[in-house]
Amino acid sequence: VQLQASGGGLVQAGGSLRLSCVVVGNTLDSLAIAWFRQAPGKEREGVSSVGSREGSTFYADSVKGRFTISRDNSKNTVYLQMNSLKPEDSAVYYCSASSRLRLSLRADWRSFLYEYWGHGTLVTVSS
Repeated sequence: VQLQASGGGLVQAGGSLRLSCVVVGNTLDSLAIAWFRQAPGKEREGVSSVGSREGSTFYADSVKGRFTISRDNSKNTVYLQMNSLKPEDSAVYYCSASSRLRLSLRADWRSFLYEYWGHGTLVTVSS
């Protein structure tokens, strides 16, 4: 399985970006997909995830109401729409996938459970 993330960039505070994660080698209904992010000097943190079968969605408290995760099974792509961006959202964003997690009832941000990772895409939010 390969994950191809894109969509990062430089945006002013209050602006929007949409990240995309194209999955190659498996189908979205077999994988739980999560977006993590890591800012300089900080630990990697879970941002949002979507479950494999039911497509349940989950968000970190810091992004609830501003970010929306969605998936297009026909394109094998997961999107992260990020609105009302803040400088503290600046980070490298990583798309990850797990064939072991289903994520039907709750999120699971333990990164070691995601066996597939894409290259990060940098998001910079200026104040």
